[in-house]
Amino acid sequence: MGSTIAPISPEGIPTALLPAISALCSVGRSLSRQIARGPLGASLGRNVGTNTGGDGQKALDVLADTAFATALSGTSVRYFASEEREEIVELDPKGHLALAIDPLDGSSNIDVNVSIGTIFSIYEACGGAEASFLRRVRDQIAAGYIIYGPQTSLIVTFGQGVRYYTLDPETQVFELAQDHLCLPEQSGEFAINASNYRHWPVPIRAYIDDCLAGEEGPHARNYNMRWIASLVAETHRILTRGGLFLYPGDARRGYKRGRLRMLYECAPIAFVIEQAGGKASDGLLAIMDQRVEDLHERVPLIFGSPAQMDRVTVYHDLPPAETSALFSERSLFRV
Repeated sequence: MGSTIAPISPEGIPTALLPAISALCSVGRSLSRQIARGPLGASLGRNVGTNTGGDGQKALDVLADTAFATALSGTSVRYFASEEREEIVELDPKGHLALAIDPLDGSSNIDVNVSIGTIFSIYEACGGAEASFLRRVRDQIAAGYIIYGPQTSLIVTFGQGVRYYTLDPETQVFELAQDHLCLPEQSGEFAINASNYRHWPVPIRAYIDDCLAGEEGPHARNYNMRWIASLVAETHRILTRGGLFLYPGDARRGYKRGRLRMLYECAPIAFVIEQAGGKASDGLLAIMDQRVEDLHERVPLIFGSPAQMDRVTVYHDLPPAETSALFSERSLFRV
């Protein structure tokens, strides 16, 4: 899956992280080519089992996981934790980094040609394998994602803003397109899976009802609703155009704490969003102020433009009786 061409322009990437970032990009560009072949290549979207969390695995999930683990060997990554694996793998006993990865986010969209991606997070290895990951979210030293879509791009932060690279199809190198990506402060869009409306907690229903009330509602503006079912694609749109993403916990069995994993999805996305000027929380507490308690724990995730984040937080801060009253009065789903 490799290439002799350097996969990314090295300017601005910390020297200690360059081998790992280069390995991620090398696999990323190979995956990009495979995904672009679609049905002309292997059946990447076929079901091959389930992962540790009970989620269905596609062929490309397994292929990507193996490719990243192989490429990251010898890049100073000591510990490798993957959403597709139960246990942490030690790649380099002398390495100083711990890398967590969701090798293929949104894989249910492979066969329908919707953008999918890879999400990663990097920490300094310390105190053993588990201790290197079960720690403060704010201990991350780098995080980002690769999105495979009309363009293949790398969005990454090293803690000093967000850098935006795009894979040049001619040179097969990730070239810097923007060195300080900033999330728009306001937007008229939000992303949530509305089919779960009846299961949401009252503050989320009340907030969404008020958005759907449009200009006549308390927000005094019209909104558009989006839902791609690919966290990377949703994040990329919001970084580009602003807006709000909501994946709350809900009343369904197994969804009390949402479905997104703190280590592999919420923590890295929160780091990127915060560095781009946005906010990310579980509805009450900022994700960046929390700890990773378990390798595969799940948490609710809400992130986006500051003004919208501040507003949705207010709904969670209201007393239950007041929130319920707002919901009763404003619900557009009542008949």
